[in-house]
Amino acid sequence: MKIITKIKTNKRLGVFQRKLLLLFLGSLSIGFSYNPRRQFWILQQMRREWNRINREALRRAIKSLYTSKLIDMKDGDDGLVKITLTENGKQRALEYKIDEMVIKTPRIWDRKWRIVAFDIPEKHKRKREAMRQHLERLGFYKLQKSVFVLPYECCDEIEFLIEFYDIRSHVRQVVAEKIDNELHLKEIFKI
Repeated sequence: MKIITKIKTNKRLGVFQRKLLLLFLGSLSIGFSYNPRRQFWILQQMRREWNRINREALRRAIKSLYTSKLIDMKDGDDGLVKITLTENGKQRALEYKIDEMVIKTPRIWDRKWRIVAFDIPEKHKRKREAMRQHLERLGFYKLQKSVFVLPYECCDEIEFLIEFYDIRSHVRQVVAEKIDNELHLKEIFKI
């Protein structure tokens, strides 16, 4: 199941809304999967993510997605509300693939360094390695084993990764105007 990341419209969705769209999209994935094991795996992943969601944040996100016409809500005969993705919602969710996430290089550098540092415990080793791989793939330079730097705006992308991997308490972001090895970094990033 692919993960959602970046919308190509002026209005941005929050990380939580993107995660919610993914859960709705997961129900579509079950229908396209003919393998019962795969269907069961998708259901397990969806249930795990669903249980991690803060209910008040869920209510706000659903309201926002409904207002944006990305989901449709209908009252069922059994008293439950049925929530489905609209065609626009399906399209937007599919545009958010974490494996295709990129950080755009601006024409003019704003002379600021974005530093991401993390200290993810050994019990979350997979999350730590996945975060490290994503940062390297996004073009970050590794200053130390868990400290990465990039000269471009990347707050939204990092916030998405933090939320997706559920590692907020282990990650810090810094925007710096000066760094001691700046000349070396400028050579690396060709700025």
